[in-house]
Amino acid sequence: MQFLKTLCWVVIAVVAVVFAMRNWTMVPVSLWGGLELDVKLPVLLLLAFLLGLLPTFVLHRATRWSLRRRLESAERSAAELRAPEPVPAQAPVALGGRGPADVG
Repeated sequence: MQFLKTLCWVVIAVVAVVFAMRNWTMVPVSLWGGLELDVKLPVLLLLAFLLGLLPTFVLHRATRWSLRRRLESAERSAAELRAPEPVPAQAPVALGGRGPADVG
């Protein structure tokens, strides 16, 4: 299974490199105030991808953090429920008094 995973990543990397080499052209990007920025197309696509990935990544990490807190809280509660209750100490029996064996 690890081999297939590695093979898949290698194929994706090769496709990305071939795409970048064939499209290594300058692309004008219009900015504010009449400014124009010339950027290579693969670099622009990578930046756009990372910019789109950022909100999803932040949401994923926040959800994971929240769920981990809830799980730890539930585990603590379960551990408290599983813990044996302390046995109350019995009252000492007075010697010479009337106990259950003396009744009669």
